[in-house]
Amino acid sequence: MATEKVVALLERSDPSHLKPCDSTEIQETGEGKVMTSYLMDCRRKQKLMCQQLCVLDEMLKLLAGIESAEQFLNEPCPPKPGSEARAAWKALKAEYHQQVQEVEGLIVTLEDNMTELHNKRQRLEALLVALETKKAECKEKESAAAKRKQKAENQLSLQLEDSLQTAQNALRVCDKRLTELKGEVEEQLARVADWTLYRDRLHDMLEVTQKNMQYRLLSVSPSELCLELLPCSTKQSLQPLRLSVTMTTDDLFHLQVFQGTAGLLEESVEGPVRQLSAALLEVMQHYISQGEMLAEIQALHSRFAIDWCPAKRLLIFLKSATTVCHLELDEGYPSAGKARLVCVRKDGNLLDLATLQPPVVNPVLTDWLEFLSSNPDL
Repeated sequence: MATEKVVALLERSDPSHLKPCDSTEIQETGEGKVMTSYLMDCRRKQKLMCQQLCVLDEMLKLLAGIESAEQFLNEPCPPKPGSEARAAWKALKAEYHQQVQEVEGLIVTLEDNMTELHNKRQRLEALLVALETKKAECKEKESAAAKRKQKAENQLSLQLEDSLQTAQNALRVCDKRLTELKGEVEEQLARVADWTLYRDRLHDMLEVTQKNMQYRLLSVSPSELCLELLPCSTKQSLQPLRLSVTMTTDDLFHLQVFQGTAGLLEESVEGPVRQLSAALLEVMQHYISQGEMLAEIQALHSRFAIDWCPAKRLLIFLKSATTVCHLELDEGYPSAGKARLVCVRKDGNLLDLATLQPPVVNPVLTDWLEFLSSNPDL
């Protein structure tokens, strides 16, 4: 009987039976305060009805599981209905208040930024006024500079007239000096004849070296002789060794050896003219002593991108734009020395040399370059 009354009560309190509040009439009357009070009262009544519905729902669940009155009396008091929903509502309300505080803080920050922007605008306007003032000052300075420039040009014109007169005087002096130089030229021509005699003596001295070498004259001047020497007593196909001999008025010579592609270290020798033949023989013997090594390097120039540094006895092999190999030749190579791989750089990083060894024993320079150029890991 009690269950039937509860069901009837729930049917009567169904939200669909409640009369909806029509706020249109209140809005049309324009009575804002009355509408607000009415809506708040409706919300309060709806909250009360929802709480009552939750209580009735919990009562129905409780009565549905009870079989007798004794069990109903012995059952513990159920928890307060709707506590979970109320806790969630309070959490949402707290979050809403927090966000409202954040928005208020942002509004304060925005007001500060607008004040700062206004101050910057005032400073910018002040700078603009100062710029206009500077612009006017610059125009005044330009006008004054133009006046000074005109005055300077007038002074320069006067100075040019004075300079022209001075140049005419200097021209007369130069004419006199020219006459003196003509006499000096005649003296120099006489000295050229003496240089010709020195050149003839040099040719006589070079004939002494023809038993051990061949030579080709590149250029001849009154004070300098450029020639190429090529040893004829060696089995290697050495490239010509280029050198120049400069004669001085003190009967002295200056012999300069150029490295070029020959691979010999650049050097110079000075001394009396009578020792020139001995100096040429000494340079050529030094070239021949390294003939086997230099011949190999000169032959490798046409096959590989190499650069020979004779001072350090270091050969640089450029395999690609990112791979550079350094090889060092011992003294006396190849008869008494070896060719060794010093380092290999790829993409700026040093590689392990333990894995880079040619398949031959005691490899020569050619073996190293052929091995490095064909190695797929480089």
